[in-house]
Amino acid sequence: MHVLVLGAGLSGVTTAWYLRRAGFDVSVVDRQPAAGLETSFANGGQISISHPEPWANPGAPLQVLRWLGRDDAPLKFRPTRDPAQWRWGARFLLECLPSRTQRNTAAIAALARWSGEQLRALRSATGLHYDQLERGILHLFHSRAEFAHAPARARQLGGFGIAAQVCDVAACLRIEPALAAQAATLVGGLYAPADESGDAHRFTQGLAARLQDEGVCFQWQREIQGLRRGASGVEAVAVRDAQGQHQWLQADAFVVCLGSYGPRLVAALGEDLPIYPVKGYSITARVIDASRAPSVSLTDESRRIVCSRLGERLRIAGTAELNGFDTRVRPERVAAILEWASSRFPGAIDLSSVEAWAGLRPATPGNVPVIGRGRTPGLWFNTGHGTLGWTLACGSAAALAQLMSGQQPPIAFPFRQPA
Repeated sequence: MHVLVLGAGLSGVTTAWYLRRAGFDVSVVDRQPAAGLETSFANGGQISISHPEPWANPGAPLQVLRWLGRDDAPLKFRPTRDPAQWRWGARFLLECLPSRTQRNTAAIAALARWSGEQLRALRSATGLHYDQLERGILHLFHSRAEFAHAPARARQLGGFGIAAQVCDVAACLRIEPALAAQAATLVGGLYAPADESGDAHRFTQGLAARLQDEGVCFQWQREIQGLRRGASGVEAVAVRDAQGQHQWLQADAFVVCLGSYGPRLVAALGEDLPIYPVKGYSITARVIDASRAPSVSLTDESRRIVCSRLGERLRIAGTAELNGFDTRVRPERVAAILEWASSRFPGAIDLSSVEAWAGLRPATPGNVPVIGRGRTPGLWFNTGHGTLGWTLACGSAAALAQLMSGQQPPIAFPFRQPA
């Protein structure tokens, strides 16, 4: 059975990997000249199994209202005339209901745990290197009110089988000595020792190279323009190459891994993907003083900023912006991340040669990705991972490969299986 994977980002390449392992004949098509050049290019670097709670939670609406008008707001809403933005926003508010938040958190936690297991098995089998560190993630609190909820979070995570321990300031400094510069304002932390970090772009390109060595065909610089439905379901995808030539690519099945652009492609088939782009920013800088730069991955819970050590670089990422498909790097958003870096870790990185980046996270209203079968025969989905694309990548792809093989993945998750 020939499967054509649409998209060669982290989701698409991992999907191709697990489908290949399951015995499918696989090929991949993407508009870029190489793998992992869009959303997967410069994310925060965290395998954050310890953060399953979605953005959509009971406290989110009031928090968003407090952030309105702030250029440095962790979540910024820029209204557009796009009806899809408003529909997504309405669905987001619905997912903030306590019962839905609990359901979504449990689903994400189950998938995240299994995904971590799949990643470790893949790494053991391939020996792939991507600046990975297995030193956990330390969630930092600079507000006593926020830190007061840490014990309940630790208990909730424990109920999901995810280890987490509440830490006072002294324990935080033992775990990561580079926090010394912010010890005066730090209130405490929550440490998840089983979490990881690593360069998702390097991982994606390395895995794509392995697949090419195995004979998987990657068709680069092919802009995907539409799907053709035949008597038995989807039978071909229309693409345009770099020279403007059009062609149809045929396969027995098609997997949509196109991030924020997936809904536009499948809408003509009557498929509703509840995905909207949420723009995130990051900076990457060279470490100039290793003693001042953290090696444990960190999450600043008060500012919604994360950082990860990637070899001799430090990646700092944060903010979420609803502004359509705009990928412009706005200086005021980058400035907030730079200010965080210089105040939290003074002298650690070279601030004169920072690489700033912005990318579109494909987010569902409740942060639960869309994995499984489409309503149209021959169409499958592995998309909508939002801020947890790196965390959930291997588990999502492994689960989809099992579903396409007629098996049921061994986790409690609402896989898409329309009647």
